[in-house]
Amino acid sequence: MKFSFKYLIKRFLMTIPVLIGITFLAFMLGVIAPGDPAVEYLSMDGVSAPTEKEIEKAREEMGLNENIFLQYGKWTIRAFKGDLGKSYITKTSIREEIQRRLPITFSVSLMAMFFVVNISIPLSIIMALKKDSTIDKAGRMVSLILASMPGFWIAIIMLSIFCERLKWLPTSGYGTIKHLIMPGFVLAASTIGTIMRLHRATLIEALGQNYIITARSKGLNEKVITFKYAFINSLMPIVTLLGNYFGGILGGSTVVEVIFGIPGMGSYVIKAIMSRDYPVIQGYVVFTGIIFLAFNLLIDLCYLILNPRMRLGGE
Repeated sequence: MKFSFKYLIKRFLMTIPVLIGITFLAFMLGVIAPGDPAVEYLSMDGVSAPTEKEIEKAREEMGLNENIFLQYGKWTIRAFKGDLGKSYITKTSIREEIQRRLPITFSVSLMAMFFVVNISIPLSIIMALKKDSTIDKAGRMVSLILASMPGFWIAIIMLSIFCERLKWLPTSGYGTIKHLIMPGFVLAASTIGTIMRLHRATLIEALGQNYIITARSKGLNEKVITFKYAFINSLMPIVTLLGNYFGGILGGSTVVEVIFGIPGMGSYVIKAIMSRDYPVIQGYVVFTGIIFLAFNLLIDLCYLILNPRMRLGGE
């Protein structure tokens, strides 16, 4: 546990400069982006033509006339305190808006993760155990199709079948578990295909290791060999992929949320980009960056659980 604790502390300290870099890039995103937020704010009705005096006054109220490093310093201090500012357009708190929308995106992400784990892992195990059989070849073909198809195309097909023809599921919105099924599967489809192929390969490799051959020679049950030894040791790359995947979709799945009319994080940032609402974009980038860092730390913890060599101070 001594080496494990030192390893976790080291990984945590490594996230600090990364977090600082994320805040700097998020802030610079608002600085280098084209357009003037003051002009966008004053012209949001689509009719008004603001004067130079009005623009200058708006820039002063927004703090855009201050030195850029002073702006960054103030913004970073507020961000670390949990204050991500207010939207230029709606004047609402960005933190409160994220808190309201995050559970929605989280529920869609959980549904997607449910599909990924419960479809890809069992199928990949079957493919590995039936290597080069008809089942394996069919599974590889399905995984390639799923990994290759764009999400919006899968969404269109599912809307056509399950909404227009069969009328089993709602076309859009959020409220019940039925609203989560199609968005969840569309989010999961490409990752299902990727994990099917990746886990098949790692499990086949694990089943060919010397310790598996030794276990078989001792007469151990094949199910014990497969699931207690080979399966556990084949999970390392899968844990990495799943952790990064969940962190990504939890940050907001823009295309899916827009297609299915889900009021989550993704649709929120899309509206901010269209209206050049830079504080919202900056807050979103910082928030998603923190999520990725948190999930990377969680992945490292999973490594310690799955890999005894790391607990003992090995690589």
